[in-house]
Amino acid sequence: MRDDLNRPYALSAINWLGKQSISFLIAALLVWPLTIAVALAQDGGASFAVAESTASRAGLSTPAADPSTPEANPSLPEANPSPPEAGPNMPAADPGIPQGNTNGSGATKDTDISWKHLPMRVLGDQKELWLFPTQLARGRHWVPTLAIAGVTGALIATDPHDQPYFRNNSAFDETSEIFSTTNTEIAIIGFPAAVYLTGLLRHDSYTQQTAILAAEAYIDSAIPNVVIKDVSRRLRPSAVPADHDFRDTFFQSGVTVLGKGSSFPSGHATAAFSIATVMARRYSDHKWVPWVAYGVAALISFSRVPDMAHFPSDVFLGAALGYTITRFDVFRNRDR
Repeated sequence: MRDDLNRPYALSAINWLGKQSISFLIAALLVWPLTIAVALAQDGGASFAVAESTASRAGLSTPAADPSTPEANPSLPEANPSPPEAGPNMPAADPGIPQGNTNGSGATKDTDISWKHLPMRVLGDQKELWLFPTQLARGRHWVPTLAIAGVTGALIATDPHDQPYFRNNSAFDETSEIFSTTNTEIAIIGFPAAVYLTGLLRHDSYTQQTAILAAEAYIDSAIPNVVIKDVSRRLRPSAVPADHDFRDTFFQSGVTVLGKGSSFPSGHATAAFSIATVMARRYSDHKWVPWVAYGVAALISFSRVPDMAHFPSDVFLGAALGYTITRFDVFRNRDR
């Protein structure tokens, strides 16, 4: 009797897994090539790059032994065997690149980047983020701020004219199915997890810390994204009735505490570009990594428009938030 009762639930679970298998497969196809790219980037000679980068930053070289060295000529003064410390004319080493090779091909001694320190790092990032208006009051960062605000405003004005093109346009049906909400969410969350697993399997602390930084960037950019969503309460394009245009979409939608139901800005674009910026910064020595990272992020972001989940202005502001918060907040101490 009990088996008869459990059988419908088992069949329902099997049917659900069968329907979702294509989503899992597509998400895996999005995630694993990027993970392989990370491994290839590390295989590109990280240990040599560490030594070369450290030497170039310190202004050092390794000359061949000759009679003029103190070892060969005791009458000469002894050379300083230790590299110069950071000072006014010698900037501190950049934690954004590997500084040591203690455990793996791309290991790093920056113990501050860890799961243990992540909550405090996020709190520090948020403090800098919400105090940003004080920077504007001091006359700083006005050009990029006005540029982002201006482009966003222009796109909001043109949204009612652009979005109708995607309504009932079957040309994007296949794209929308591939880059569905489920697939892109799995890819966005699964990629840092896959990078971290890669670092564990390779005993590579630099790769592990890259994944932790991606998680930090994701959280940092998600918080202001949710706040803006809760305030703007913009209708999604799919929620606009067919007999209405796309005007007057702000302050019309009901939202949850986490901003669900609000279109402005795009959370997918914010998350995708925050993670892409981490990858582009951490592996900038490999010229193709930024292209791949930002290319995939742009694809995921744009897919939200024909899917009728977001307006172009939502996507642009989301991408701008993800990039700027990661570039100038998460990595603020690594630009000095």
